[in-house]
Parts: sequence; structure tokens; C-alpha cells
Amino acid sequence: MNQPGVNQLGVNQLGVNQLGLRSHNAALVLDLLRTAGAEGISRLELADRTGLTPQAVSKITARLREEGLAAEAGRRASTGGKPRTVLRLVPEAGHAVGVHLDRDELRGVLVDLDGAVVGERCVEMDLGAGAGAVVEGVAGLVEGLLAELRSGSGSGPVGSGTARAEGWARAGLAEGVRSESRPSSAGAEWRPGSGSTEPPTPMPSRIPTPTPTSTPPPTVLGLGVALPGPLDHRRGVLHRVTGFPEWDGFPLRDALARRLGIPVVVDKDTNAAALGLAVGDAADSFAYLHLGTGLGAGLVIGGTVHRGARTGAGEFGHQVIQLDGPVCGCGNRGCVEALCLAAVGRGDVAEAARVLGAGAANLVGLLDIDVVLLGGRTVAAAPEVFVRGVRAVLEERARGEGAVPVRVAPGGTRGVAEGAAQLLLAPLFGRSDG
Repeated sequence: MNQPGVNQLGVNQLGVNQLGLRSHNAALVLDLLRTAGAEGISRLELADRTGLTPQAVSKITARLREEGLAAEAGRRASTGGKPRTVLRLVPEAGHAVGVHLDRDELRGVLVDLDGAVVGERCVEMDLGAGAGAVVEGVAGLVEGLLAELRSGSGSGPVGSGTARAEGWARAGLAEGVRSESRPSSAGAEWRPGSGSTEPPTPMPSRIPTPTPTSTPPPTVLGLGVALPGPLDHRRGVLHRVTGFPEWDGFPLRDALARRLGIPVVVDKDTNAAALGLAVGDAADSFAYLHLGTGLGAGLVIGGTVHRGARTGAGEFGHQVIQLDGPVCGCGNRGCVEALCLAAVGRGDVAEAARVLGAGAANLVGLLDIDVVLLGGRTVAAAPEVFVRGVRAVLEERARGEGAVPVRVAPGGTRGVAEGAAQLLLAPLFGRSDG
């Protein structure tokens, strides 16, 4: 990456303000500290790889050390002069919570700045139980994870959580997440079926608006929630989730932000998982196909999650491949999701894999992506069968031109929850894709 060009473009042609530029540069440095790992990286290397001046790097790293985000990792022999001090990221200086809200299960993870899971919980949860019950269920799981963090806090090797939080605010590193996640109207309620995020008459029996029951640990960046779409990830508002039309118009982000008192970001499960895979450098362009209680896709093109103009990209499961096929939950006939789930229900996993392969082949032919990654609970139950079945269809369609590789996505059953946590972490390291 030619960072000097990025910086020059930002200043001279786009008129980026001073705070935005400082945030961008700090994010570049933080990302290099993260990828360097425990071995660390020197200031001169940071300057060389970012295109920043040594003076700018020194100022940024001094601020990051003051805020507890960076620390010395020893010294490295130099070809001339005194040994160079190397710096590393302090993973425990910040945390994020990621939650996967599935149709019948709720899984949450607590991760540090490296993305390493330091806490995990999973409970049964019916998405059709009602907004109030679901919001309280998510809040209870998150509070349990944060209580574990709080009980182990105070032993970190660096400055106080308050200093870190103030440091993030000064650097503007979490500015986008925090402003996007701020509730639009504190104490507002939602009426089912209204199709609007504007709060009508309060309905305490539906969605209570209590103040947070406890103060979140100061190192917590916020909560990322991933669930089936369609939804508007910019406003955190759900649309007509397949099989659960009663959620249409519900402002989940604002309800959880009010309830927990922390920033919240909401996105589709497949997009969150794709973001996590992109941060892990799975490939430059790929499709993540998630088959669990439903079927969807997360698309990464040119290293960026592709959401579409109306954030509706990736509704992969509802492409029609059999005009007279069975009725799908979306109302159409012959959708890939309906055919896949019907085959799974009959116990014919090989047929489900072939159907999934037919849909994947359409996607590969349309987007010319580098790799197809498979995930979700149904895939996890028979990974080899699904990889073999999807690969066979792609090879047949490739006609000797070389089939796109098919692999099981890393992360297992908690891949979506980890990706949800990256909705908070990625912007900190300049990896946000909007």
C-alpha cells in the first residue's frame, strides 16, 4: 500500500481536516503495531511503511504509549548507531463485544484489540420471542461478559481505562463508531409494524428504557451485533427478516445502546463474518456463504465489504434457481435457501451441497471472485461434504479454465460473533469500510 499517496491525496485534494488526518495516521500506526505482533516494530520502520515523517511517527507513538495502547517491546540490533527501540500493541488496552443473534441462538464473544477471544457465552434465544425479550436477552449476555472483564480488570500493565478512553476521544479513533451509535432519541420507544425509526407513543410493556444497570468497563469500545437481514446497517434498523416480519422497522441499535450505555453497531451476520475474514486477510475478493438456519452471503471486493447502495447486497439465499420450486419464506419460489434447507431436512446433505454450488457458481460467474468460503452451523456439521459438493459444481461450470477454490471459513461456530466484534475494532485500525 502506498501510504504517502493516500496521505497526500487526503490533504491536498479532499481537504481532510486536521483531526481526521491525525486519526487516519494514528490508525495506520496502530494497524502496523497490531500486525507486527509481540516482536514489535521500530519507529523508523513505521515511518517507512506509512510514509509519515519520523517526527510525526514519534508524536503518534508517544501519544499511543501515554494512552496505554502501545508499549516498548525491547530493542533491536541496528546496522549503525544505537539499537532501535521497538514498540508493540497492548492487546488488553481495549475490548469489544461481538454478538451473533441467530433465529434460535445467541452467541457472544469478548475480544481484545488483537481480536483474540477472551470470553464467550452461548444461550438459546428465539428471535420471534418479541423485541423486549430479545433486547433483554442480548443485554443480559453482554453484561455477563462485561462482568467477567470487570472482575479481572485492574491488573493491566498500562495506564488507567479512563486515560485510554480519553485518549481514543482525543485521537478521534473511535469517533465514527461513537457518533454513529449514539441513540437518536433517549427514552424513545417503538411500536411494532410502524415501519419507522421515529419513536411513537411510549410502550413500556414492549420495550422498557431503563438506564444501564452498571457502568461498563472503560476499556470497552462497544458492542457489535450481527443477525439475519435484510437491515439498514447505517441506522441499525431491521427490515423484514425472513420468517420474522414483525421486526420490520425496529431500531435495534438504539434500543441496545440505551439499554447498555455503550456504542452499538448492527450489521448482517454475513457482512460481519466477511469483515472478520477480510481483516484476517482471507483474500482480496471472496464470497462468504453462510448456511445455518438460513442462507446468506458476505461479499468482499477489493478488500472491502460490499453492501450495496441500500445495504441490501448479499441476499444470496433468495436468488431463484427453480421457477416452479417450493415456496420460500420470502414469498418467492425456488430460492437457493428453500432448496438447500429442504434437502438438509430430508437428510440429503450432498444434494444441499450441490444446490449451494449452483448458487455459488452464479456468484463466481458474476463477480469473478478469488475464493468461496463456507460457514454456518449446517456447513460445520458436514464440512467435507459441502466443500466437495460446491467444488464439483464450480469445476463443472469452469469448463477447463480453472475453478475458484472452495474452503471452510476459519472461526467455526463463533466466526460471525468474532466478525461482529470487528465492527468496532476495524475502524480503530483504519480497516472500516463504511
